[in-house]
Amino acid sequence: MECPHLSSSVCIAPDSAKFPNGSPSSWCCSVCRSNKSPWVCLTCSSVHCGRYVNGHAKKHYEDAQVPLTNHKKSEKQDKPQHTVCMDCSSYSTYCYRCDDFVVNDTKLGLVQKVREHLQNLENSAFTADRHRKRKLLENSSLNSKLLKVNGSTAAICATGLRNLGNTCFMNAILQSLSNIEQFCCYFKELPAVELRNGKTAGRRTYHTRSQGDNNVSLVEEFRKTLCALWQGSQTAFSPESLFYVVWKIMPNFRGYQQQDAHEFMRYLLDHLHLELQGGFNGVSRSAILQENSTLSASNKCCINGASTVVTAIFGGILQNEVNCLICGTESRKFDPFLDLSLDIPSQFRNKRSKNQENGPVCSLRDCLRSFTDLEELDETELYMCHRCKKKQKSTKKFWIQKLPKVLCLHLKRFHWTAYLRNKVDTYVEFPLRGLDMKCYLLEPENSGPEHCLYDLAAVVVHHGSGVGSGHYTAYAAHEGHWFHFNDSTVTLTDEDTVVKAKAYILFYVERQARAGSDKL
Repeated sequence: MECPHLSSSVCIAPDSAKFPNGSPSSWCCSVCRSNKSPWVCLTCSSVHCGRYVNGHAKKHYEDAQVPLTNHKKSEKQDKPQHTVCMDCSSYSTYCYRCDDFVVNDTKLGLVQKVREHLQNLENSAFTADRHRKRKLLENSSLNSKLLKVNGSTAAICATGLRNLGNTCFMNAILQSLSNIEQFCCYFKELPAVELRNGKTAGRRTYHTRSQGDNNVSLVEEFRKTLCALWQGSQTAFSPESLFYVVWKIMPNFRGYQQQDAHEFMRYLLDHLHLELQGGFNGVSRSAILQENSTLSASNKCCINGASTVVTAIFGGILQNEVNCLICGTESRKFDPFLDLSLDIPSQFRNKRSKNQENGPVCSLRDCLRSFTDLEELDETELYMCHRCKKKQKSTKKFWIQKLPKVLCLHLKRFHWTAYLRNKVDTYVEFPLRGLDMKCYLLEPENSGPEHCLYDLAAVVVHHGSGVGSGHYTAYAAHEGHWFHFNDSTVTLTDEDTVVKAKAYILFYVERQARAGSDKL
């Protein structure tokens, strides 16, 4: 939006010596010393944390608005108001009085000059840090120690995602999808959207709540986010532009309250699918998809129109069989799916850890079996039998008619009871390799043994007691190593830690044909 308060609020020199030392993205709040979400006041250059950390940046503005005594009212008009601040990570500008992000500048272009100065400070700090790491790696003994601990220099390249205010649900899904190689590579190879013409040519685009829906592209912001990950150019990336596009096109996710990661994933994939069916920068996305030799026509599954990379990779087909228990009439229906939502069987719901006694451990096979077993529908789900011409008792059974390239399994951990949505905190054992889906297929004899085996690529975990609270993190495999993604923090981990996680969403990738396998 065009902010009218810049002239009275932007008072600091672009190269002010009052700025702290070090990387701007790591500056600490002058009140609580937190280095999460630092914002710099463009009136006095003081640094405070964002409103979704401890809120000292907003409090700094509010303290400056304390009404003056009556005999000083005339002085208040000329006093700087400390209303405008800049995010030290994404360099976007925010006005507290307008309560929105700012896209304009002062007549002297001070905002852009401050932005460029912060970027230079960040680049200088990164260059110095990279030079320091290179010096350390030149020491052979230290280098061997690093290799022993990290297993690979790939650990240095991992990039976290900054939490923009309870956006861990989005960060966990983005990190998981970024480690599904075929899906991620497709987006990274898409052509970039051309820079706008006219006065804003060459400038970075900042999406704000005042822009129209036709000015945003989910695919483009998703592409830029994926490109920023695993480059090693920064320790954490701020998905701010993507988040504002999400606000524009997914009203359910507006605001900063905690959201359901599975619900967000479904909305994200659905909207990517819809947008991919259109054109992209003058290039037909369907044409790009056809050029990708790894996504053959036989692997496409159409959901809501033409096939895209979303349905080609995540798309499968279920056969739903319903049998009338009175006349025996059988009804079959084929339903496309992008993921399968699995109930945790009730007999396991009190077992919260792998090592807990009193009965067997719930396994992913138990959840899959519960999903595909023959089920008698209760009185509230009577089947309308066309032969009996009335609702009758019936049975239902699911078969998988076609398996996807990436099998996404959602464990239904949240259930409504009366007025509350409670969490099922049961530990579910899952395999890292060789998940065999053949026994769940409608026609298993038509599928080769290797085409039914899946290896784990990523896991999303919910920590906490309820869907509206808690925290999401993700584990993902990259180049043979497992990483734990906790917002801006990325750490190398091991397989033993991964298998102990209480999974919420599991991403399994179809195993390429090779000799030997361990089955579930």
